[in-house]
Amino acid sequence: MTRPRILFFGYSEVGFAGLSLLLERGDNVVALFTHEDNPHEKIWFKTPALAAREKGVPVFTPEKITTPEWLERIAALQPDLILSVYYRNMISEKILSLAPLGAFNLHGSLLPKYRGRAPINWAVLHGETRIGMTLHRMVKKADAGAVVDQASVEIGPRDTAEQAFRKVLPCARAVLVRQMDALLAGTARETPQDEVQATYFTGRKPEDGRINWSQTSRQIFNLIRAVTDPYPGAFTDVDAVRLMVWWAETDSPATRGRRGRPGEIISLTPLIIGTGDGSLELTRTEWRGAAPALKVGQILA
Repeated sequence: MTRPRILFFGYSEVGFAGLSLLLERGDNVVALFTHEDNPHEKIWFKTPALAAREKGVPVFTPEKITTPEWLERIAALQPDLILSVYYRNMISEKILSLAPLGAFNLHGSLLPKYRGRAPINWAVLHGETRIGMTLHRMVKKADAGAVVDQASVEIGPRDTAEQAFRKVLPCARAVLVRQMDALLAGTARETPQDEVQATYFTGRKPEDGRINWSQTSRQIFNLIRAVTDPYPGAFTDVDAVRLMVWWAETDSPATRGRRGRPGEIISLTPLIIGTGDGSLELTRTEWRGAAPALKVGQILA
């Protein structure tokens, strides 16, 4: 019996985990479409190209898969099933329609919440206590197709986005373990998403890490932990010099009962800054340039 032909689109460590599982199972993966690593991005994760090349699976990294040339090459692969796991580009309906068993995506949120890019970072920023992975059918609209399966984990109020990512990563494998046989048999059950509950967020840029000191201490802290290393980081500007804030404390002994105007330097040692409802102690910082002379009462931008 001919095994169904799987065309895999993926990136990041979730893509690595998903492709590794399929190869462990002996599934017929005919090719991997992935991305070249961005030289301006800190690559702190495994990528599916490692798993593919180890098993001799062809690897393709086109910037666009919508050109006539690539559409023709993808069609020639004759996929029965398309699986996308953290692939960063939209896959056109022309490509989705090539697979008679359907096209499915593994998304890093509990859909319909947090459709779009960087869902784990956004969830941490918003103080979510539970995150997950969702396997869903791919349709024209991003992350809007019917849900096949979900798995979730709790995250703590001090977890960074990377720590949250590490906690939720096993959910990707768990969902695929449960559903791959049904996907390949064309018998996976699907539940339409509730559009009323849907939220959508765009990709994040380094500039999105700018601290708004008028926000509450908890909101600022959530931003810091959502974008701290290995992500680009939260920051504030002092006399045109950037101060990166890699960690802070909302309720340290030094901050208790201390208030100031938003962005006001309340103390230099330790470094305490006023927020919209109190103050934050900045415990791990880095100057991007020559450190200016700071003084109590100064307002940070």
